[in-house]
Amino acid sequence: MNREDFRPAPKRVEVSVGESVRSIRQLQELSQNDLAKLTGIAQSTISAIENDRVTLGIQRAKTLARALQCHPAVLVFPSWDVEKETAA
Repeated sequence: MNREDFRPAPKRVEVSVGESVRSIRQLQELSQNDLAKLTGIAQSTISAIENDRVTLGIQRAKTLARALQCHPAVLVFPSWDVEKETAA
């Protein structure tokens, strides 16, 4: 298959920062308590992040990304569309 044959799938759902954190955590079969132990972030704060009641912030994003073994941008910019948006 050539690159010219590639057609990106259409985006079907908007994902919030909290939903992104929850989805990645659940995919790794971690409870909020497990993630709290791995990160040192209180379980109640993780719950608040996942329910979009607390802003994730850069430092928390880095801490969670290390524990979830993903890039922080996956958590901070879950709905980023590289084709439509610029970094600047």
